[in-house]
Amino acid sequence: MGHMPLEQVNREDVRAYRLWLERTTKLSVCSIWHVLSDCRCLLNWCEDAGLVERSPFPRRVMPRLQERPPDRVTDEEADRMRALPDPHGFVCRLALGTGLRWGELCRAQAADVERGFLLVHHTKSRKVRRVPLAPDLLAEVRTHVGRLVAFARISPGSFAKSVRKLASMDRFHVHQMRHTFACQWMDRGGNLGALQQVLGHASIVTTQRYARMSDELVMREAVRIASIAGGGD
Repeated sequence: MGHMPLEQVNREDVRAYRLWLERTTKLSVCSIWHVLSDCRCLLNWCEDAGLVERSPFPRRVMPRLQERPPDRVTDEEADRMRALPDPHGFVCRLALGTGLRWGELCRAQAADVERGFLLVHHTKSRKVRRVPLAPDLLAEVRTHVGRLVAFARISPGSFAKSVRKLASMDRFHVHQMRHTFACQWMDRGGNLGALQQVLGHASIVTTQRYARMSDELVMREAVRIASIAGGGD
């Protein structure tokens, strides 16, 4: 937008900013969406701080993003990750069994376990949430003392690189474990509202992206229906 007094920024300036991003930069639509989202957060903060009477960010200025399925690993890849030697294997089992974000994993402590739940204190929403632990994972967590993840000072990229090598995976990033947890929760008939609470989403709209059945489940259902129809002939 250039240098201009904050109180002079209006809706047309924001619209012109979006057009500038689209026409003069090589950013993807997704990147432009994130840039405008940051702009919106800044202007909303200015309103909350009393620097402007009202945020000039207009409605319907955000670009529409093409819906994409959650970026998960396959069930077979997830099993290989769980079977890795420790400490990588344990971190993968913990992430795939809780859906925690990388930062939440690195801050988790053995003392945070309470009545079968892992209490997650420092969350994105700043609210404490309780994540249930499956019996096998709970028993494994109870064998640890102090910080659960030994890679707290290692970047998620470095951890992902090690997992790709150990599990013979072509591509992998740590947030895929969170997506995989959520997809498997829904594939196994889990409740959407409960998943929202476990993942810590402020809106169930965010969680609904995991409600679509996987291709494998759709195919199995199609085969089942076909077998029923064939048996009736």
